Amino acid sequence: MERFSRIIRFGGPLLQTTLLIVSVWKLAACSEVTIVGGHEVKPHSRPWMVSLQVKNNHICGGTLIRDQWVLTAAHCKGVFGESKKFVEALLGAHSLTSSKNTQRVAIEEYYVPGTYSDRTKEDDIMLIKLKMKVKVNSKAVKVKEVSKSGKDLQVGTQCQVTGWGVVSATGSMPSDTLQVAEVDILDRKLCDCFYNRNPVITQDMLCASNNKRQADACKGDSGGPLECKKAFVGLVSGGLGCGNPKKPGVYTRFSKRHLDWIHKIIKHQSNTTNVGILAVATRHLWISFRESGCLCCISMCQTRFLCWTSL
Repeated sequence: MERFSRIIRFGGPLLQTTLLIVSVWKLAACSEVTIVGGHEVKPHSRPWMVSLQVKNNHICGGTLIRDQWVLTAAHCKGVFGESKKFVEALLGAHSLTSSKNTQRVAIEEYYVPGTYSDRTKEDDIMLIKLKMKVKVNSKAVKVKEVSKSGKDLQVGTQCQVTGWGVVSATGSMPSDTLQVAEVDILDRKLCDCFYNRNPVITQDMLCASNNKRQADACKGDSGGPLECKKAFVGLVSGGLGCGNPKKPGVYTRFSKRHLDWIHKIIKHQSNTTNVGILAVATRHLWISFRESGCLCCISMCQTRFLCWTSL
């Protein structure tokens, strides 16, 4: 059965054992996402890019939006598990095998919407608070502001997706160097048709592909940024296969609701150092995950990694 998420799973016995402990699903059942049909970026031309890693293995992409905050996809949380002991954010990297200009920072906290659904793919967004502020400099590490417009994108808008994901649909290892691909925004109704409304592409989602070059995000690109006209408007959520124009990439769009959530989480954390469950945004619960376990409200905890699946 083909899978929908775009995360990379690999590593030695210790990593594999650790991931199996935190996941009900077998790791072999889930495949994830990287850039196909793209090209290597100029080194440090995307200084906000973050490689989220488990025991030095790249798992998901992310974006530095504040000096202590990273924005990524909620489904990446399933790989990381409840314990943050082995999870780190690598910043300032172009090559994953080079430590030049890089900063490696541990994770303090995850924030995932209680409304996130693996079934519907709604609210596939996660905030990560780092244990310390990173050193923002003029070359390798910079902050990328989330677009504040919240406006929808027109069909045909040209965008770019960036990541260290695999560079072929059959690949299993991440790209050593940061890659970028050009994609175009698709009509939601057409995308719904391609996916047979599984999932339903809502107003909080975007679909994008490149028919000419078959460019797409792929395994390992989950959580990475979607930029349109240099504005950070969304992040990689999933898709079936890589580079297939009839199964385009699906992205979380930063709607006004998501922008309000990001603002409230960060603002609240600036004023307190000990928070469990946050109730922010009208009629929506947003859950904080702690080292000791998952603090739940109305049984909304998601403690296992779930993959997007086709019928």
